[in-house]
Amino acid sequence: MAQKRHLLADISLKGLAIAPSQVCGAIRIVPLLRSQVRGDLRLFKRSYQEDLTVVDVGNASYLSYVPHGLVMSWSDDGDPLVAYGGQFQKRDGKVLHGTCGSVKLMHRMAKREQGNQLRFLPLHLAMEGFLSLFFKGPSIAWQEYSRYAKSHGLGSRWEWSVSGRGIAGLEDAIRVFEIHEGQVGVLLFVADALASAFVVPTPEDYRVLHRSLLEDFYGESIFQYACIYDTVAPMSCSIDDRSVETLADLRRGVLQMRSDWAQFQGFMAEGLLGRRLKSQMVYATNSFFLQRFVTDLNPHAENYIGEAIVRENGELEYLKTYCLSASQTKRVYLLSQLAEHNWNFGGDGGGVEQYAG
Repeated sequence: MAQKRHLLADISLKGLAIAPSQVCGAIRIVPLLRSQVRGDLRLFKRSYQEDLTVVDVGNASYLSYVPHGLVMSWSDDGDPLVAYGGQFQKRDGKVLHGTCGSVKLMHRMAKREQGNQLRFLPLHLAMEGFLSLFFKGPSIAWQEYSRYAKSHGLGSRWEWSVSGRGIAGLEDAIRVFEIHEGQVGVLLFVADALASAFVVPTPEDYRVLHRSLLEDFYGESIFQYACIYDTVAPMSCSIDDRSVETLADLRRGVLQMRSDWAQFQGFMAEGLLGRRLKSQMVYATNSFFLQRFVTDLNPHAENYIGEAIVRENGELEYLKTYCLSASQTKRVYLLSQLAEHNWNFGGDGGGVEQYAG
């Protein structure tokens, strides 16, 4: 019951401040700042070098290229953790070498390690949940189903995505953008479409993981936006010089301008912020809750999958999201409608809604 109470119902930037954005071509990066850093939760990157990773997720296997994992470390008493361990490469899973490359074999998307440590695979944790969503098939052997489907299930699902290095302009933007003091995350826009939201617990963690945005994967629509557009919509915010007579007036004007910027950039991310979520608990400690989610499926709006670590008081300690393409949304929307009606393909249409995409 306690775990269910801590499931995310929506994404809130509680405890985070939105700073003015930086722009490079079609890439807009909005820094997220944390004023109160507790330090009792840390994330360390563990790099992998294999060409393919196969993860045993119970009754199925997940196959993908996985460039790195994240190791979550926490303290039970709330004391800050010492910044250690980020440079060590722990053996994780088994590696098979062949003529076509190397394959890493791993157990579980999120696996408890010794002490207060949990290894998980960022974004792949969310994608594996998305691939299995509504894909269990019916509990009734409808006559329309083949003998194979009745015996072996619905088979496998697959999706394709693009590495951050394939997003035009992203590598240059990551290289030249300034990292603010107190910055723990970003809202990443491509042609002013929200490509990703990324948050970590501490500024030190973010500095180490800043370039990992290049190793993340992005949807088809984000890739296309980066190819089509080479700039973003012009935005300006200024101070009325007629209202400035003293340094105090100027200070108030700057604060108001920053507030206006923050509100507008939050509005740009409204497709994610405040949306109703379907969440699933992955791992829980006494104070932190790792979960994955998908936004309410609206075929006519942007939809997201992602994962988050939430503190017991509701503050967001970790967040990583992926923007679904229109075709991905359509597929999972139709699967949800089929699952809702127990995959009934009866002569009356089975009650399944038609999707006009």
